[in-house]
Parts: sequence; C-alpha cells; structure tokens
Amino acid sequence: MQRRRFMQTAMGLGALALAAPLPRAGTLSRSELPGGMRLYAGADLAFGTVIGVKLLHADGKIAERAIAEALAEAKRIDALMSLYRPDSQVARLNRDGALDTPDRHLLTVLDTARDVSALTDGAFDITVQPLWHLASQGRATKDALPLLGWRRVRSDTRRIALDAGMAITLNGIAQGYALDLARAALAARGIRHALIDTGEFGSLGRADGGRPWTLGVRDPRREDGILDTLALDGRSIATSGDYATAFSADFARHHIFDPATGASPLELAETVVAAPYGILADALSTAFMVTGHRRALEIAATLPGVDVLLVGKDGRIARSKGMMHST
Repeated sequence: MQRRRFMQTAMGLGALALAAPLPRAGTLSRSELPGGMRLYAGADLAFGTVIGVKLLHADGKIAERAIAEALAEAKRIDALMSLYRPDSQVARLNRDGALDTPDRHLLTVLDTARDVSALTDGAFDITVQPLWHLASQGRATKDALPLLGWRRVRSDTRRIALDAGMAITLNGIAQGYALDLARAALAARGIRHALIDTGEFGSLGRADGGRPWTLGVRDPRREDGILDTLALDGRSIATSGDYATAFSADFARHHIFDPATGASPLELAETVVAAPYGILADALSTAFMVTGHRRALEIAATLPGVDVLLVGKDGRIARSKGMMHST
C-alpha cells in the first residue's frame, strides 16, 4: 500500500513554521546553532518515501555516523517487509505461501501484530492484503473475505506459513518498528536530541533552545492545512487517514479495510496515536480507523502511555486527556 504522508515537521524555531525540509535522499546537511551545537539532518529512501533524521550534536563525525546507522536500520526493515521488492521476506511469503528461517525482526513484528489483533478484536489484521488487491482494481472486496484471518498466520523461528490464497501486509506496522530501531541506534551512539521520521515520528530530548520537537498534524480535508500541533514528549506518533489512498472522491472507499466486512470504515477520517513505541502507535492508528472513536478511546484508556486524537468524517475531533498539545 502507498504509505501516508500526514505530518509536517516543525523545529520549534520561534513561532510554529513548517520547518526546513529534510535534505535530498542520500545527503547530509548541517546548521550552526548557539552554544556549540550543530543541527545535522540526513535523509534516504525507504517505504516508498523519504525518511530522515535531524539531531543536535557538537561532533560532526559522531552525528554523521549516528544518522547513517539510524537510516540503515529503517532501510533494513523496508528490505525485509516491502510488498514491492520481490526479494523481501514478506513478498516471498506471499508468493510461496511459506517462508523458512524467517528473520527475527519479521517474527517480532508478526508477534506484535498478533497481540494488537487480539487487543482490538480483529480490527487490526495483517491478512487484509487480498482486499487491497481487489480494491485497487475496482473490484468487489467481499470476494476476498474467505482469505482473511489473523489467527491463520502460523509462525515460529523455523517457518511462517499461510493458507492457500492468503497474503499479508505489514504496511500498517513496519514503519513504526523501523522508527523504534532507528531511535535505538541513535541512543546507542549517545545522541540525546533527535527527531526521526520513518513515515511515523519519534524523538529524543529537545529541539534547540530547549523547546520540544513539534509536529503539525495534517487536516484530512485540506492537503496543505494543519489541524493541530503536537509538542513531542518522547513518545512515538503515528497516524492513519482516509485521504492517503482514496478510491472514491468522497473518501468512502480507501486503503483501510474493516476485516469483518471487507469495506472501508465510514466514521473516522484520521487517527493520530501517541504510544511508548512506534510499532504500537503504528498498528493502533490503523486499528482505530476501523474501531471508530468510542472503542478507540476505550482501548487507549487501558494502555499505559497511549493517547489518541481522532477526526471524524464530519469534522468532529475527539482526544484523550493525555494527548499532547503544542505549548
């Protein structure tokens, strides 16, 4: 599936502005800041888009090495889990119906996907890929319902297997996991202040001047509009929206599917989830599009460190009490 580009990053330099973009993929930039620190930024291509890291550090060699390692971690997950790379483990699994000696990162993501599926009563289901295949061709998705079922994905350290005709997509969880690995790589290099963008967002520490890193949340009905601004508090941020890949002008048919019906859910236009880990935020943002706002708020309330901002197709906004605001 085409991944969403839903947030604009803002560096917290004075009043909110949509800050300087990431450099071109494969390049590194730096800017001088007061106090001996420098702002370094690097970008690369993964998950069908530009991913990037911005960080503050006084030592250029350390900064450049940390950025390279963080981006490499994200690219490794894309290489494992892409639907569009024929040599990826997910593509091979979907093609052959089984995969021997799966990578440990793939098993970790499958385990978390299974947990979130159980938590959300199946609203999150990685076996919806056959629905995407039909919807993208303008065909009736209900014909693929017999091929769905998250419990039918069998996995252990030796082998992953699917029933005949099934296929999985990890596009609703892989970028969040890549975020976690990229952030861990930065921390391992001693980086204390960073903003990471793998398609989902995470941070370490603060932006320059001690201000928080901030994100502008896209208005789901205005491509260049900002609905809200979030001051990051160390948690990961992920979102899903009906606008990312719409199959109808009214956004009634789009790339997110209710596994129970095969149709796109009709209540919400956008979900934004804050969670301690990117992998959880990513999966929940997809699941909550399916559950609707009431159940999303109920589930979030049971999970430590999880908060939500939910935008209905009617424009109404609901948010949990702990959802961050910009200061």
